[in-house]
This record gives sequence, structure tokens and C-alpha cells, in this order.
Amino acid sequence: MAPTHDHPGERAADDPIRLLAVRDTPLSLDEVFRAVGDDAAGGTALFVGTVRNHDGGADVDALGYSAHPSAEAELRRVAEKVVAEYPVRALAAVHRVGDLAVGDLAVVVAVSCPHRAEAFAACRKLIDDLKHEVPIWKHQRFSDGTEEWVGSC
Repeated sequence: MAPTHDHPGERAADDPIRLLAVRDTPLSLDEVFRAVGDDAAGGTALFVGTVRNHDGGADVDALGYSAHPSAEAELRRVAEKVVAEYPVRALAAVHRVGDLAVGDLAVVVAVSCPHRAEAFAACRKLIDDLKHEVPIWKHQRFSDGTEEWVGSC
């Protein structure tokens, strides 16, 4: 059967933004994945950002994330741009704030679309725009005793 774009499942959902949050509690892959479940989605892309043990050639011991009070509103604005550009069936994004250890989940985003390529592209735009536009800052503490603030936007 030839694909048709007339089927409602080929279009964006009426209200695809299912979960947006900036939290000081551990993040859950399962929660985000469940949030983007949609019977009309043929592709779901999920990105997980974790705290790594190095940056710029230096060993990282730990880090902390801080968010501006407008961070969730800006996250919604970013999500709405993705929804306007792609046929998103469901979208979710959560970012952690507070002190994190190496290996902790820092951000989890997911997008479901009718097709795989759309899901990958929408998920990439979501995480890239989140990191560039949402006012969340990272404070890295290195093994040599130095530290550094890194702005996400």
C-alpha cells in the first residue's frame, strides 16, 4: 500500500508536548519514554545527556546545574518551535538541576514522529536548542581543585 499523508497519524498531534520539567530530583528514562508513546508514531528518538568524567582535557569530579526562574518557560518555547517545524506526535524534555555526580543523568529528551528520520531530526533540534537557549548553567569541579562555569545559552 502506498503511503498517504492524508491519514491523521501522518500529521502532528494536536497537543504533542507531554512532559517538560526542570527538576532537582533524579531523572527517569522510563518516564520520558512513556510520555512520548503514541500509536501513530513509527519512530521515537531519545537523547540522554550524562555527567562525564572529563572536559577539555581535565578530570571532572562533579558538577552542579543552576537554572534561571524562566528556564521552564524557555524550555516550552523551544519545544513549541520543534513542534511547529516537525510532525511531532509526542515530545518530552527534562533537565536536572542541583549537584550531580559522574554518571548521573543531566538531561533526557524524546520525540515521537510518524517516521524515523523526522524523529531523529526533531530530537536533535530539541536538544541542540535546549542547550543553546534555555538558561541553565553548569558549574564543573575538576580533580585539580579548579572549577568552571559553563553557560548553556
